[in-house]
Amino acid sequence: MGRFNAYLRVCLCATIMSGYVAMAAETVLFEEPFNGKLAEGWRWVREDSTVWRVRANALEIKVQPGNMWGDKNDAKNVLVRDLPKISGGALTAEVTVENKPTNQYEQVNLVWYYDDSNMVKIGLELVDGEVCMVMGREEADKTRTIAKPPLGNDVSKLQLRLTARGNMLTGEYRIGGSGEWKTAGECDLPVKGDAKISFQTYQGPADAEHWARLSGFRLIESK
Repeated sequence: MGRFNAYLRVCLCATIMSGYVAMAAETVLFEEPFNGKLAEGWRWVREDSTVWRVRANALEIKVQPGNMWGDKNDAKNVLVRDLPKISGGALTAEVTVENKPTNQYEQVNLVWYYDDSNMVKIGLELVDGEVCMVMGREEADKTRTIAKPPLGNDVSKLQLRLTARGNMLTGEYRIGGSGEWKTAGECDLPVKGDAKISFQTYQGPADAEHWARLSGFRLIESK
């Protein structure tokens, strides 16, 4: 019995230590609390200040008509932030998005963004009547869909994550913001200058007010 108890203590210590190692391997570089205003460092592309707001620990943006997929590039209220430089390891951006889309291709995205023509997006989107998680890559306005699994039309909330390691980017998502992360896909980065992170909402209905909600944004460095 004494040997068994000693074995249990060793296992428990090993489990705790492995948790400490996992936590030590990740460093939160930036966290946006959306506490009444945006933190310093964000900037808008084609801002319409009348249809975005910060409240209840979230950024809310009205999903307006417009597009960023392909060469039209006229969506309003594209929010961008410079990404930190890291030496080795991986850089992860994660955010929770919420919307109830009704318009074809209406979407809210987390985007690894270089400019309007070069980016990788992952988000919640309505495609042919189905609410989907869509991950896509765009380089010089040439687009490629990486993943488009349907989620069920009752889904209105996703936690999204993009992780860059070297020149490769991996997208992940969690329905409702809990449970196991699911891998959406992986692609090489369409590098053009310095990378930024971006929130983008577009293809909204012209005759209705849909407010996408974004919360829990973090930038994380890992080994």
